[in-house]
Amino acid sequence: MTTAPLTPAQTAVLTRRVTSLSVATAVVLVAAKAAAWLASGSVALLASLADSGLDLLASLITLYAVRYAVAPPDAEHRFGHGKAEAFASLMQGGLVFASAALIGREAIVGIMDPKPIVAGGWAIAVMGLSVVLTLGLITAQAWVLKRTRSVAVAGDRAHYAADLASNIAAMAGIAGAALLGLAWLDAAAGLLVAAWLLWGAIGVFREAGNQLMDHELPEADRARIIALMKQDPRIQDVHQLRTRASGPYVHIQMHADLDPDSTLAAAHDALVAAENRVLAAFPAADIIIHPDPHGRAEPHGGAFGEAEHAAR
Repeated sequence: MTTAPLTPAQTAVLTRRVTSLSVATAVVLVAAKAAAWLASGSVALLASLADSGLDLLASLITLYAVRYAVAPPDAEHRFGHGKAEAFASLMQGGLVFASAALIGREAIVGIMDPKPIVAGGWAIAVMGLSVVLTLGLITAQAWVLKRTRSVAVAGDRAHYAADLASNIAAMAGIAGAALLGLAWLDAAAGLLVAAWLLWGAIGVFREAGNQLMDHELPEADRARIIALMKQDPRIQDVHQLRTRASGPYVHIQMHADLDPDSTLAAAHDALVAAENRVLAAFPAADIIIHPDPHGRAEPHGGAFGEAEHAAR
């Protein structure tokens, strides 16, 4: 069954709830890992603790960003505040990158000078709790992302997806060091965590960069917009379609060819009906449609107009 699209207000409720859950999860994990690290001295656990601490900071940033992003347009921000989510994602990526560098350094030191693990059972139990809580949070975030496409929530989920893998790696390293006496496994697990975090940071940077650079919506969405527009035979063609995402919002601009002999009122009615069809599929869209007389329109549109577009 197809999921109904969300309005901006519904999107705001979902993103607020999942980011609040993210903060709560991070607080629990930081407290538990800090206690376990003080008891065990594990490098892998220290790496995971540092990662969770930065995740807490990133989640707090996301919590604020998703609230600011859904604020309606005002006199100074006519296109809304959605880009706040992308800026939050960039900050998240930077934090993950810094975390990976610090963890990598500690792991290399640990490999060169391995130390035995104490209170290994306590450390393994805490990492097990971390895996369970992180998996639950990622599941909730994945559900919200299917409904909202929030780039800030996507960035936060990238953190916790990396956390899930790193927690499993850390748990294996701690178990190997504590139960098998292979102290170097603990530090090796920390190094694996650092590499995984670097890969996650690259993905976060890429997604945030796409939104800040006004990357087009996926081709499937663009094709759907054109199909919805052309359901009405009065709209003979659609061109100069431009789309971009801005947090929870989507901005859509296009030219629509109409019968050149149509009255202004008839053209207006056709475009309003087309706009409503697109809004039914994209409720958070800001839509601008320019009518052209089919076959009679001269090239126009300024720096991004039809003549320049056709020449490229």
